[in-house]
This record gives sequence, structure tokens and C-alpha cells, in this order.
Amino acid sequence: MAQQNDGLRAAPSTPGTRTDGDGGTRRRPLRERHVDQTVEVAVPVRTAYNQWTQFKSFPRFSAVVRDVEQVRPTVTAWTIGYGPLRRRFAVEILEQDPDTYLAWRGLEQRPWHRGEVEFRPTEAGGTAITVRMLLEPRGAARILTRSSRAARLTTRLVHGELMRFKGFMEGLGQEGGAWRGTIRNGRVQHDRPEPPRSRVAQWPVG
Repeated sequence: MAQQNDGLRAAPSTPGTRTDGDGGTRRRPLRERHVDQTVEVAVPVRTAYNQWTQFKSFPRFSAVVRDVEQVRPTVTAWTIGYGPLRRRFAVEILEQDPDTYLAWRGLEQRPWHRGEVEFRPTEAGGTAITVRMLLEPRGAARILTRSSRAARLTTRLVHGELMRFKGFMEGLGQEGGAWRGTIRNGRVQHDRPEPPRSRVAQWPVG
């Protein structure tokens, strides 16, 4: 797909592996995808990544995200909708590498989806942000996916949301916060091993 004038372009096809920042190779979760879109944002990778991890800021620029709640360290609950219509669903982050990569899966049953976002530096000193999604609806909703209708609608939505993030980020010029942790297989990685938990019950005091 040729590059588009509005700053959004389709990302090249990528094999089933990716290279981490430390040089290691990991299998890409989304070897198949229905959505594959890239936007170039005129801020450094660290700035773009830091702001992206501020999920609660999404309603500030999104046309559909109304609220984001942190449920657990790796689980967030998203409320999306148009007008008075609302839908709430949970998302679990499976992998997260600072300044590089984030992968998630929807925990809802209908429709089910997976997604990933990559951050890459551009020659101009900006950031190429690529979002890929795999839709796997259950039941009758599968017909829509097979007909590509759901994929087209989702691609259009992702296109718009990426362009809004681009405008929002370039308008700010800097991040409003950051989460620099690493997640593997849905678990936050700690720099130091956690001390063993005592088997003696700890009762609240005061």
C-alpha cells in the first residue's frame, strides 16, 4: 500500500519473529492480522512510548474511548462508545518492552481480539508507531469477519485513532507521564527478586 498524504501508511509485512532491544529474538504474537497501520509522529521514540503508556489519557484525544481504569498491574478496563452507547471490556497486557513493543489481548468473549503496537525511530528523529490487531469474533459475528466488513471498520477506527494520537502528541511536544516497566507473559518483571513471603498471617494494625 502506498504512503498516504495524511501521515498514515501501511507497515511492510513482517515475518513471525521480532528482535528485542537487547538483540534477542522473540516470536511475534500476531503472525496473522486483520489490521496493520502505521503513523509517523514527530517526537522521539521515548516521548511517544511514554505518553502511550498513559492509558488514562486516551479519552483526551480519542473519539471512542470514554474511560480507562487500572484494574491490576497488567489489566485495564476500557469504556468505549458513541453518544449514549457504552461498552466496557477488559484488556490484559501480555508483553511490554520500554520504547519498543507492547502486546495485549481482550478478555471479553464476544468479540475476542489480540493486538500489538511497535515503536521505531525514523530517520527524521521521530517515531513510527505500528498497530496490528487480530479479530476473532465468536458465534454469528464470525460472518462479519469472514466478509472483511469488521476488519475494514476496525482499520478505519484505528486509522482515525492513530491520527488523533499523532495530533495530540505533536501538540504536546512532551509526555505527560510514563510507565517504564517490562512485562513478560502477563507478569510485571522486577529488577530485584521479591523477598519470600512469610507464612505467618499479617494482621492490620492501628
